[in-house]
Amino acid sequence: MDVTAVVLAYGEQPYLYEVVDRLLASVDVDVRVVVVDNGCTSPSLEPLRDRPGVQVLDPGTNTGFTGGCNLGAAATDTEYLTFINSDALVEPGALAALIAVAARPEVGLASASLRLAATPELLNTDGNPVHVLGLSWAGHLGERADAHAVEKPVPSATGAAVACRREVWNALGGFTEPFFAYCEDADLSLRCWQQGWDVVYVPSAVVLHHYEFGRNPSKFYLLERNRLTMVLSLYQRRTLLLLSPALLGFELAMLLVAAAGGWLPAKLRGYRWLVREHRWLTTHRRAVQAVRRRSDRQLAHLLTARFDQSVLPLPVGGGLLNAVMNGYWQLVRRLL
Repeated sequence: MDVTAVVLAYGEQPYLYEVVDRLLASVDVDVRVVVVDNGCTSPSLEPLRDRPGVQVLDPGTNTGFTGGCNLGAAATDTEYLTFINSDALVEPGALAALIAVAARPEVGLASASLRLAATPELLNTDGNPVHVLGLSWAGHLGERADAHAVEKPVPSATGAAVACRREVWNALGGFTEPFFAYCEDADLSLRCWQQGWDVVYVPSAVVLHHYEFGRNPSKFYLLERNRLTMVLSLYQRRTLLLLSPALLGFELAMLLVAAAGGWLPAKLRGYRWLVREHRWLTTHRRAVQAVRRRSDRQLAHLLTARFDQSVLPLPVGGGLLNAVMNGYWQLVRRLL
């Protein structure tokens, strides 16, 4: 099986050569590695340019995670595509395990068993939950991987190690490029579900990840901006109407959280971006809704209404908030 593995290089990349070495050493697949130079400062990429099986792309600017992945995917014509983070180390059989699942006609995206590199017996994620208000996080972070050893459908693949057939990638149009980074995996996954394909967690596809939450100083800006973009473009009108009280209440809460956390300017900057890009957002929403084959009602079971304390610490009474939100979502589901 011929597969392209796309790896992005930005800033300092201490694991990049090991990432490439491990990809090329994958068994039972023929791998072509495409490294996209989004502004790599260290190490030098020059030794990779003449390396057999490796192609280095130079866009000349930082295209972001979304743009870089789209660029890398377009550089080859292999039947299968994988996207591997520059700090994610594949085990020898990981790509073959991902491709075996991605090859099934009903599957759109195959998501790896992403492990914490320092403690490989523990999960980084076994697929990402998606909250009905647009939040997404690493599923079962820090739990034992052997407790999650069964293949299963998941709401969202992890963008750190995911595979698909090229026909699926082309139908989805790749990652939503204006996202730049963050939430793009949840967005791609939900659009995959909407177009009639499943997203599947593959426990035998083990990938070790040097995980860092706060790596990008613009993370809160991008997370909030992209979360709202995803909700506004993916949900059907009736869903948005039914969820509007919760969405508005959550926005007020996030403004308070941002103010307390010192990132209110980033939150407000996100609103300005949405206003500035409203024409693109309208066009994008229309395109997404035009190709969907599954309704929000059919996919509502994928979404959770519970806030994960490890991602969004709740105030006193948080358990009651989760109970109320869960009840509200169950009501919305009956009305869809």
